[in-house]
Amino acid sequence: MSNIADFAPGGYRYIPALFQYSSGIAAMPGYEIERARFVQPLTLVEGFGAVEQHLKLLGLPLTSFAACELRTPAPFTEQGFYEFNKAYVGTLQRWGIYRGGDAPVNPVARTNVCPMYAPPKEAVLHAFSYAVPAARSTASSNHATFVIAGGGETSGSGTSYQDRIVRHGDTSPEGMREKVSCVIEEMERRLVSFGLTWRDAGSTQVYTVQNIAHLVGELLASRGACEQGMAWTYARPPVQGLEFEMDVRRVARDVLI
Repeated sequence: MSNIADFAPGGYRYIPALFQYSSGIAAMPGYEIERARFVQPLTLVEGFGAVEQHLKLLGLPLTSFAACELRTPAPFTEQGFYEFNKAYVGTLQRWGIYRGGDAPVNPVARTNVCPMYAPPKEAVLHAFSYAVPAARSTASSNHATFVIAGGGETSGSGTSYQDRIVRHGDTSPEGMREKVSCVIEEMERRLVSFGLTWRDAGSTQVYTVQNIAHLVGELLASRGACEQGMAWTYARPPVQGLEFEMDVRRVARDVLI
């Protein structure tokens, strides 16, 4: 099992990863994860303000914020992505979630993708998830609730994304098979870290503008990853060169705000 850390002020556990996000979160005992999606995505400033208001109405601390889903205009360069992330974590630091320094800590999971059509003019907040004491949840569940963060087809070591992208620049059927396989295997590692399997998934999401129809049955459905359906969002991953991203979740309640 991977190194799982508790974020007690938020009521959830997480898989440590990078300064900008964790690899996934799961409710601690006595808590459940809920998700709220905006009817119309909001700019990050407006969106984070709406998050504060929503959590306040529920009587929850800002530290209960556990995961978010962003939409950005187009894939970033690596430097652009770094600069964007520095600004993004500033809000989490103000909320008492992110800790900077030489060994930064960020428990919040994240998916950030770029719609191919009708992209936003600036980064927007599409949805967010948070931990609620189970006794106060309006939809108490006997199942584990969690959010596995979005992940693209990177593998191995290297000094940049470009060095680690699987079959970089290859969107042939075989190239996409290797890319998709890489991401699926990473999703499985993250699930296993929390003691979970595909059977625990409430929903599986894929994000790509490449043709993966020939791979859905062979690589996803055959593993049980689509038992609750699969949502395909026609969008690109957030960094130039990446072609495929996935995330997985199960929440106790999903609401529109």
